[in-house]
Amino acid sequence: MSRTPNSCDNQTGLPKRPMSVTDDELERALRDTFARRVATSRPLAADPAGMAVRRARRTGRRRALTGLALAGVATVLVTTSTAQLGGPAGRGATPTVVLGDPHGYSPSPLPTPSTVPTPTTVPVRVELDVIVGSWLYTSGGERWELTGVSSIEGAQRVPDYGGWLVTSVATPAGRTLWWVPPNHSAPQVLLAGADAVAVAADGRQVAWRDGPDILAAGLVGGQLVATTRTAAREGAVPVGFADSAVLIRQPDQGGFSVWRRLAGEQPGAVKRDVLNVYGVRPDGRVVGQVSTRTPRRTCLALLDPARDLAPTRTGCGPELAADGRGGVSADGRWLLVNGARSALLVDLGTLGSSVSAQAAGPAVTGVVTWTRAGIALHVDATGKLVRVRPDRVAAGERPAASPVGGVAPEDRPVVVADVRS
Repeated sequence: MSRTPNSCDNQTGLPKRPMSVTDDELERALRDTFARRVATSRPLAADPAGMAVRRARRTGRRRALTGLALAGVATVLVTTSTAQLGGPAGRGATPTVVLGDPHGYSPSPLPTPSTVPTPTTVPVRVELDVIVGSWLYTSGGERWELTGVSSIEGAQRVPDYGGWLVTSVATPAGRTLWWVPPNHSAPQVLLAGADAVAVAADGRQVAWRDGPDILAAGLVGGQLVATTRTAAREGAVPVGFADSAVLIRQPDQGGFSVWRRLAGEQPGAVKRDVLNVYGVRPDGRVVGQVSTRTPRRTCLALLDPARDLAPTRTGCGPELAADGRGGVSADGRWLLVNGARSALLVDLGTLGSSVSAQAAGPAVTGVVTWTRAGIALHVDATGKLVRVRPDRVAAGERPAASPVGGVAPEDRPVVVADVRS
């Protein structure tokens, strides 16, 4: 069938009649169609045309509401993105060092960090927070400026996303303890001029030496509360906690004592054969270095703080350094401690008549921190970061130090201790 030049249809040409149809006309046409197709004199129980029309109207209303909801969500997203991109001018111009793993553990819901370019050097992936100079780099890749904080020796996370406690090195004016709020506010000085400062591994207690007394307090909302004090021998300093009891080191390697402060007691008897303490296991026992009757030989022991550090188990074998540097893993199984020539990894589960210890890389020169995954981190004498993985050390691997990217030679990184329950 041939087509004439002027012929057209609904697919290829312009129609000869208007195609605009009103809703009323469409409804009438639909009803007429259903009426012609229903060839029965018996009245229907339902009106099929009316049902189709009502169904179409409901569908239209649902689509309209869905469109409005999507439009509202899009408006919120665009507004939020604009607010985030429209921050203070100049914040993105300062270079930074990303020391954390953006995909690693980050327990704190932190505020909007300073967004800065990645340095040209490749950073070391650090499982815990790290302080470099006057900057705190979280394990989640965020950066915090520590205004007014300097000469840092150690740092501890505060539980319940409560910020950080930062301790200075000893200076002629004493030591300083800062609390870093979790909202990018300026650090606050909690203690100044203290002779010594000790922070509990759970981040909830602080002990310090002030003049003739040793004091201890809880930490709540960045404030020291419920302070207690006791007179102490000259030169005696707090070094840690066993639950709520304060561990006190006597001067001139004169041993250790326990101050059960919440019981209202005075410090207990001095245990003179305890030379150093390294930490506390989950069962409450203290891991320490003790002297024996053999000259110049020391052993490791589990000490009971409820009985003035009486030993419950002792193991001898490896030659230990006298500097007292070391740390116990969160599960209480491992001790990283300095030996005669290098760091040693000790399996505390073997503590008995002997003890199993293996060489574990460069000597510890500062604080040992353990991750929740059971990896020990410390900084060696050259300012490099050392990771000690017990499973690899047990397999014969000797840990090596790695440089921290972006760290200036005059800055020594400080690894922040995680919270222990």
